Amino acid sequence: MEPSRNHDADNAPSDDEALLDPSEAAEIIPDDTDHPMDSDDNDDPPPDGAQEQEEIQLQNDSLAHFDHHTNSIFCITNHPLIPTVVATGGGDDTTYIFSADIPSPVLPPSYESSPSTSRSSIQPIAKLTGHTDSINALAYTLPHGAYLLTGGLDGQLRVHSTTDTSYPLLTSTQEVPEINFLAPTSHPSHPNTFALGASDGSVWVYTIDPLSDPANPLQVLQAYYLHTEACTAGAWTPDGKLLATVSEDGSLYVWDPFGEAATAGITPPSSSLGSQALVGLTAADQRFAVEDGLFSIAIAPSGAFAAVGGAHGMIRVVGLPRLGTAPSTSTSVTKSLKGSGAAGKPKGGRQIGGPISTGGSTPGSSSAGQAGAILASLQAQTESIETLSFSSEHSSLLAAGSVDGSVSLFDTAHRFGLRRHIKEAHEGYAVVKVAFGSVRSSSAAAGVASQAASGR
Repeated sequence: MEPSRNHDADNAPSDDEALLDPSEAAEIIPDDTDHPMDSDDNDDPPPDGAQEQEEIQLQNDSLAHFDHHTNSIFCITNHPLIPTVVATGGGDDTTYIFSADIPSPVLPPSYESSPSTSRSSIQPIAKLTGHTDSINALAYTLPHGAYLLTGGLDGQLRVHSTTDTSYPLLTSTQEVPEINFLAPTSHPSHPNTFALGASDGSVWVYTIDPLSDPANPLQVLQAYYLHTEACTAGAWTPDGKLLATVSEDGSLYVWDPFGEAATAGITPPSSSLGSQALVGLTAADQRFAVEDGLFSIAIAPSGAFAAVGGAHGMIRVVGLPRLGTAPSTSTSVTKSLKGSGAAGKPKGGRQIGGPISTGGSTPGSSSAGQAGAILASLQAQTESIETLSFSSEHSSLLAAGSVDGSVSLFDTAHRFGLRRHIKEAHEGYAVVKVAFGSVRSSSAAAGVASQAASGR
């Protein structure tokens, strides 16, 4: 008997029969590897929490440079009437004055077809010496820039007359260990008057009047001693009547150096125990407290509130008293080294804010308003806020520069909302100065330290 067979296998075509003969193919498609589609790289949504990074191209369109300092530059200021006259001070214990009045080219250097690779430095108008340590603060007095003030880490305050291009020394004094800031007031009745903040926490208000006393042209109007650690920054209200200062102890005080608030009926709160501070907030108030201190301050163009910046990117916005525009009838000014506030020097931080009596203030002219009220608490940056600046009265921006190298813009007209955070504005360097220019825009210009800083 013949063995059984698999009929399906018999009927299946052979391997050679299953293949298509090349001559029978209508088209031969070449082998190709798989390529990703264009959308594979561009259309995928970013991970949760990630933001697209905006790349900013920077161009060096400077007209000239000044390089006579032999060490880091710590402070720069402009003459109030001749902004092209610039004074700089630095770690070489020297102050230079030079003119930046240089003809502008038709196009900036970045547009030139063959830009010059080397330019000579601007030559100084004057070179001022006499300090034995770094120049830490510079200021021209107001309103006419009659004097240039230099303050150093040696504690010296030196006053130079600007009537001669050699900037001769008028007088000098040394009352404090180190000078942290110099701030001239714009008060029309008190020309050539300024405030000084020191490393020992003291605040001084001086006036320069060589006509009244040629032998002692630099006179002390007030001295305050409520800060318990270094007084790091200070600012006058736009009308030049009130002075606000901050300290490493985390305190903010608003002073009435000329007695105009008292004349208007705005007096210190009863809890201040006789001090002359119209507003006082310290780290004892947990709503205001900033751990590790405050380092910067700016006052809004309206004078209605101040922003103070401190460690860990913290910013507090505090209401200020409002004084009328009518000139004060009080002409008496206490001229003593002690000054108001000396007797009330506290042993530790304490909160003296709260309601301020308006007394007999004229309705509509002067008011305590929201003085001492904490209007906002902001934090967009991670390290110390070294500098603050408000835009012009016709805008509503607050710029903050931080040790982390970033710049933040807040909108004061919309609950201080964060308008923009430029995280890598000066990557690797501390932002030590922000200021709004005169150009009609909402941009902020920032300056950086010459060396990287990791914080205070």
